[in-house]
Amino acid sequence: MTTPAIEAAVLRVIDEMHANLGQELTIDDMARTAMFSKFHFTRVFRDVTGTSPGRFLSALRLQEAKRLLLETKFSVADISSQVGYSSVGTFSSRFKACVGVSPSMFRELDGFTPEIGAAVAEVPTMHGALRGRVHLPEDREPGQCFVGLFPTPVPQGQPVRCVVLDGPGSFELRDVPVGTWYVLVHSVPYGLEHLPSGAGDADVVSVGSYGPVTADEETLLMPAEITLRPLHALDPPILMALLDLRTDALDRIAG
Repeated sequence: MTTPAIEAAVLRVIDEMHANLGQELTIDDMARTAMFSKFHFTRVFRDVTGTSPGRFLSALRLQEAKRLLLETKFSVADISSQVGYSSVGTFSSRFKACVGVSPSMFRELDGFTPEIGAAVAEVPTMHGALRGRVHLPEDREPGQCFVGLFPTPVPQGQPVRCVVLDGPGSFELRDVPVGTWYVLVHSVPYGLEHLPSGAGDADVVSVGSYGPVTADEETLLMPAEITLRPLHALDPPILMALLDLRTDALDRIAG
């Protein structure tokens, strides 16, 4: 169980990550900022954020790269260097793996993707489906909800299964591959679908999760009840490019 003091220490490290996205930042550096031993720091960071310090830092760098691609005219090579990559090839490969499209395509499509295809899983699938319901507290603004099934608690890369809901409510993910997965949900209020990949005011974006859940060929999974909440600084960034739900998107892309 985490405490306010532990969360504050992790937040100090995340602030340091933001301030040094283009510089080398080692686990030793982060542990000193948190004022923990290296091994204790790594464990509590994962407990608080759901992922390792290195993966969190990598996600922040790619999130900044997304912002620079959309808000500046810098070249992909310049942006790669600004967020700490010495090789533009490595940067581009990592960006596409996590965001779902290449840096140049992300810029061309204003931060969206015309489709999100499920990753192909060469394993058996469970019988039945994973069903559940997305709940939205009264103080949150409703909007379309993206529900994805991921191998880690970080919404990046291709989900193995996904669905977009018109709003909070019931969902169903069919043919779930055998394995251990996380159900990750994010939502942006109606009228703000133009915000790419959850950018903008963090309080606008609502997120929720369920898992880990283990699926096998014989198990009937319990319904997943997911309550959305505001995106927090301790949450890993939403890296994957969002499905383009703007009314003129398909015509614009086709043209």
